[in-house]
Amino acid sequence: MSGTHRTRQVAGRPLLVALAVLACAGAGGCSRSEPPAAPAPPPPAPLSQSAPSAGSSGAVELPRFVDLVKQQGGAVVNISAVRALARPPVPPDHPLYEFFRRFGGLPDTGEADIGSVGSGFVIRADGYVLTNAHVIDGADAVRVRLTNKREYPAKVIGADPYTDVALLKIDASGLQTVHAGDPARMEPGEWVAAIGSPFGFDNSVTVGVVSAKGRLLPNGSYVPFIQTDVAVNPGNSGGPLFDTRGNVIGINSQIYSQTGGYMGISFAIPINIAMDISEQLRQHGRVVRGRIGVQLQELTYQLAETLDLAEIQGALVTAVERGGPAHRGGIRPGDVILSLDGQTVATTADLARLIGSARPGSTVTAEVWRNGAKSSVKIDVDEQRGMG
Repeated sequence: MSGTHRTRQVAGRPLLVALAVLACAGAGGCSRSEPPAAPAPPPPAPLSQSAPSAGSSGAVELPRFVDLVKQQGGAVVNISAVRALARPPVPPDHPLYEFFRRFGGLPDTGEADIGSVGSGFVIRADGYVLTNAHVIDGADAVRVRLTNKREYPAKVIGADPYTDVALLKIDASGLQTVHAGDPARMEPGEWVAAIGSPFGFDNSVTVGVVSAKGRLLPNGSYVPFIQTDVAVNPGNSGGPLFDTRGNVIGINSQIYSQTGGYMGISFAIPINIAMDISEQLRQHGRVVRGRIGVQLQELTYQLAETLDLAEIQGALVTAVERGGPAHRGGIRPGDVILSLDGQTVATTADLARLIGSARPGSTVTAEVWRNGAKSSVKIDVDEQRGMG
């Protein structure tokens, strides 16, 4: 949703079986040789009337987001991405062709700029800005405009198309920053607010509720998206999603639409995943992911019943790469991976996050359900190549 030409949409089609070549989302999943990042800013001051409350008449009052916008809006930025396109020459049948030919200015070749607009937010006071990868994809130049109307050319530190996260750097200091919250604490039904630049209208505020968590989309990504009914339109991409306490819990990234516009369903990347990706981009310029070489499928009630599983949780292995890490470790098609290094695997997204965050070259222990019994399998993790 970086502009009218880059609106990210999720087509209305069933979820596909995706490769378990996996997103890096856990902290500490990759080696870090540089000094730690600057200390995180202190949590924002409590916001007044941040949750529904009963008024004097007994009616429930809706939350006010005025204080949130005042306190956090200054950290939200507008992003312009410029791409150079070939400009066709003036055709001979054009009314002004002879004029240009006689008096100069007839372009045989040339370039025309096309721009897109997106959003972002400052995560470090020394000028680091987080946004979506698709906002700056293919850009020849990127500019960041703050709420005080100051504009800066931005350097793209790195972008990860797999999670749709990009990190920019502008030459500025002392900037207002956001405070990252904990998406795990959010529950469906809680109020949230988005601030961004839909259609280029800076610092527009829209509000809604969390509709669901852990949504997997049929786009090859294992990001467990936060679904909301917050109005998100082209230009909102890359902007922050706030809880009522003023913490960022996600990056607005995609919409479900059959028309190209907002239809009441939007998706945000959980901020913990985005911050981990941004730190890898800052330190290494790329994202390092683990892989084990399997294809996975979500469990259904019928599959769980067929496999004699008491609970519908785990990641069902449908195929194993011959000679890959899982194959060497003894994983077979039909196995259900229940946990990894003691951490529960409820869905394929959980396994993607855990494997992706595992250090390549390390060994992990998978608890596997096979033939009606549990067993442990050790897997040497390889590095995922060719994905950011």
